[in-house]
Amino acid sequence: MAVVDWKKQGSIAVISMNNGENRHNPAFVKAMLKIFSEILGDESMDGVVITSSDAKHWSLGLDVDWLVQRTKEQDCQPIKDFLYSLNDLFKTMLTFPMPLIASINGHCAANGLLLACACDFRFMTSDKGLARFPEVDLGIPFLPGMIAVTKKGIPLYKFEEMKYTGQRFTALDLEEHHIILKSFKDAKTLMRESLEFARSFKKGRGIFGEMKKRMNKDIIRVFEKEDPDYIESFGPTSLFY
Repeated sequence: MAVVDWKKQGSIAVISMNNGENRHNPAFVKAMLKIFSEILGDESMDGVVITSSDAKHWSLGLDVDWLVQRTKEQDCQPIKDFLYSLNDLFKTMLTFPMPLIASINGHCAANGLLLACACDFRFMTSDKGLARFPEVDLGIPFLPGMIAVTKKGIPLYKFEEMKYTGQRFTALDLEEHHIILKSFKDAKTLMRESLEFARSFKKGRGIFGEMKKRMNKDIIRVFEKEDPDYIESFGPTSLFY
C-alpha cells in the first residue's frame, strides 16, 4: 500500500495516510506534495478531506527514529533538506485553492497536529484519539514556522498550555477551544460529516486561493525568512536537547 494515496468522492478528493502512525519523513512529504499536485490538476475537484487508514492513529508527526539515526550518523544534510521540503508542504497547503478538511480519526500529535493546523478546518472523533505536543519531553524545539502555522489553528493561550506541558487533550477539549469545528461519535460519522462539509463549498479556485494567500502570508514569510537560519545551524548536537 502506498504511504499516501487519494481517491475521488464525487467532487471531493479524499487523501488517505496509510503508514500506521503516519510519521513524517522524506517519503511522506514527497508523496503528499505529489498528491496535492495531482488534485490541483483535476479541475473536477472542489475540496480535500485528509484522513488515515489506521483505526488508531491519524498522524503522530515527525519520524523520530529516522531523525535519531541521521543524527547518530552525523548526517545532517538530509535533515535540513527534509525540513525545507516539509515547509514546502505546509506552504502548499496554506495556499491551496480549495478547502482542506482534516478528518482526524485517531491520535494526532506533534507535527501531525501541525499538519491539521495547516488545514482550513478540522473535525475529530470523540470515541478515540488524543492530541498533544510531546516535543518538550522529546527535546525537539519548534521552528519559527512551526509556531506560526500552529497559531493559525490553535488559540495562543491553549497552544502555550499544550506546548509547555506536553499534556494530552481529547476531541471534546479541542472542540471547547475551537481548535476543531466539531467532534463526532465515531469514524464513520466523522467521514460522512467531513465530506458533507467539504461539499458545501462551491467556491472559485481563484478567489479561494487568493484569500488563503493573503490570510497566510505572514506564516509563509516566517517559513522563508526565519526558518533557514535555524535549519542551517543544525548539527549533530543541536536538534535534540
